[in-house]
Amino acid sequence: MSVPNRQPPGTSWESWTDQLIREAQENGEFDDLPGKGKPLPGLDQPHDEMWWVRKKLQSESVSYLPPTLAIRKERDDVLARLDAETSEARVRQLLEALNARIRDVNRRCITGPPSTVMPLEIDGVVQGWREKRETALASRPGDTGSDQSSTQLAPPETTRSSTRAVPPRSTRSWRQRRGRSKLDSDHE
Repeated sequence: MSVPNRQPPGTSWESWTDQLIREAQENGEFDDLPGKGKPLPGLDQPHDEMWWVRKKLQSESVSYLPPTLAIRKERDDVLARLDAETSEARVRQLLEALNARIRDVNRRCITGPPSTVMPLEIDGVVQGWREKRETALASRPGDTGSDQSSTQLAPPETTRSSTRAVPPRSTRSWRQRRGRSKLDSDHE
């Protein structure tokens, strides 16, 4: 259907648009519209002024996390991916890259929630990776333990937890560590 560029003289806008719509319906131009016969999406949700932005992000499978939350997800993804690695050098490389990214996020002044992610203790994580790997190799049926990479691993220098990133906190309060008791600070 060709739509005239201008409103014919002597007709109102309402009657002219109604005529165009009626002619389009008669010609079947509205028969193949997407979503025909389906309820309007988001009709039962509260009003959102940024609905079109959210819809565009969803349609393009784009997501955005603030860097402080993204680094948490990245840390969890790297730790989960370590089990599939076969080389200690690769594990260390992944952990060093992750620690550099954590330090970068912690160093910058970033909006959003505060970052509580501390760099991982590489030796402790590698020790945990070795133990998991040795356990997995030992539990294989028919394995004689001839895998040279697991027998040549050096003993760890540290025995801390594999994912512990922060040293344990003291149970004493800061006043007790400074030699002041609670009673002394109340009288000052």
